[in-house]
Amino acid sequence: MSLITTVSAWIIPCFILIVLLTATYKRIPTYETFVEGGKEGVKLAFSLLPFLVGMLVSIAILQASGAMAAFIHLIEPALTFVGVPPDVLPLALVRPISGTAALGMTADLIETFGPDSFIGRLASTMQGSTDTTLYILTVYFGAVGIKKMRYALKVGLLADLIGIIASIVIVTIVFG
Repeated sequence: MSLITTVSAWIIPCFILIVLLTATYKRIPTYETFVEGGKEGVKLAFSLLPFLVGMLVSIAILQASGAMAAFIHLIEPALTFVGVPPDVLPLALVRPISGTAALGMTADLIETFGPDSFIGRLASTMQGSTDTTLYILTVYFGAVGIKKMRYALKVGLLADLIGIIASIVIVTIVFG
């Protein structure tokens, strides 16, 4: 067994043991604290549920209505002109909204075109270079009651756009 495998197998149990020993040394009631944290986690999960359902329903409506396909068809000539495969556009549009939907799209692109294809590599790079900005803002800002998120939204979407452009440029340079 290699050193990395051994360390990775033991790191979490050792961390938990250190936390428990430190808590015991400081006379912190570990079990009671754990249960309180669990209660707060369940409350948080229930408070996030409406936001999650709203995001999932909106994504399903966007895809089922054909709006996504119509938009892709509309800008396909411009994408082809600059050398971006239109097949990755749905991923670029959905990634800021839902990580799960984007992961499904990435898996579908990889299954369709292959992991070593330009589209497969671009989808993988794009998946890792962007984040679920709208999901994060909706869920986390909604959970703590923040109503004004305009600057966070602008910066998050700008970061996603830069990640998408960087993915296209880097994959084109390295694999194109």
